[in-house]
Amino acid sequence: MRYWLVRLRRIPQLGDWLIPTLVLKGVATALSVVLLSGDSRYFLVWAQRMTDQLWQQPTAWLHMLTQDEFHFGTWHLVFHGFSNTFFIMKVISVLNLASGGNVWLNSCYLSLFSFWGSWELVRMLRHLWSTTVARGAVGGFLLWPTIVYWTSGLTKESLLVGSGALVVASVLQLCYGKTSSTPRLLLVLAVVALLHFKMRFFSAAALLGVLSGLCLIRTMQQLGGARHRLTQVVLLVSLLAGGAWAASEVSPAFRLNKFTSQLQRNYSELLRSSRNRPHLEYPTLAPTTESVLQNAPRAVANVLTYPRPWEGGGFLYVIAGLENILLLVLLLVAVASLTERQRGLLPFAVVLSLLVYCVLLAALLGLTTPNLGTLSRYRVSFLPYLLLVVLQNSYVARLQRRLEPGNV
Repeated sequence: MRYWLVRLRRIPQLGDWLIPTLVLKGVATALSVVLLSGDSRYFLVWAQRMTDQLWQQPTAWLHMLTQDEFHFGTWHLVFHGFSNTFFIMKVISVLNLASGGNVWLNSCYLSLFSFWGSWELVRMLRHLWSTTVARGAVGGFLLWPTIVYWTSGLTKESLLVGSGALVVASVLQLCYGKTSSTPRLLLVLAVVALLHFKMRFFSAAALLGVLSGLCLIRTMQQLGGARHRLTQVVLLVSLLAGGAWAASEVSPAFRLNKFTSQLQRNYSELLRSSRNRPHLEYPTLAPTTESVLQNAPRAVANVLTYPRPWEGGGFLYVIAGLENILLLVLLLVAVASLTERQRGLLPFAVVLSLLVYCVLLAALLGLTTPNLGTLSRYRVSFLPYLLLVVLQNSYVARLQRRLEPGNV
């Protein structure tokens, strides 16, 4: 750990951000423990029971790791399908071996994983392109208040965002870097991709889909093709459409009518439980492809603009609302940089892939998560990547240089 921190401190023009971001992560972790949520307490209780099983019945514990059920003495817990709740309990049950079940230590472990994954992406962006591009990742992953908070402590987002950042860093290295250790990198990618899938399978499916499209584009470029932006768009969209069709042929669970029905069901269930809290409504949403497509643009806009500071709902709502105003300003600045032909520093294929991922996740989350508090937490799955893209234009780059810790 010390070696890794020393290495990061030596990154030119970025190392000075290490200590401030680490302190910020520490403060967020402490706050997450002081304000420990009901979900986190639930994780801890069942994880400790799993750890007890590990000590007393190690064979049964190993078998449980591959199952969706936990049975130990009088304790029974059953989940169905891809439950990230059950998975994070398993993870914490392992961490208990090093922490003794201490909530502070467990929280630090998950926070440090998120911090490590984010900094590895920052380091890779600096290595492949420039300090300006890497600063965008610092701003999006390590400084944005709600992202820092929700990826700290005993939250699913700690593992989700950390593993996602490592997936992106690995794919970028494979596509644009020069490496003599491709087999090792592929092994790392497989492990972190599996972790990302376990934490939220629909987010992982979208991210791995667009990154597969990026790999296809990059392969075609190395063969002398896909030079035009329109060609790159066609390749990415074709691969995503083909992947969706193939998935629907493999399993009925991935067919479009099944997807829209499940989407409508999730929206209705969460809406009923959110009536007395700040929430969004889509009166015309129906379990059909046409309805989903009609409501998707509004859902994307809602995810990016709600909650608003004046709507109430608590301190975190106000912070998230103020962030949304800043986000809108950054989006307008990014658009202005395009109109004035201030080109970004990331390759178009990378920007395209990340933006498509953000739009897909924003639409999906907006349509299935009417509760604004939950939406503010869930959107950290794509928000860091959106910020990475919008923060790498030349206008913001000049401001970032002025705000370097050594210049303040």
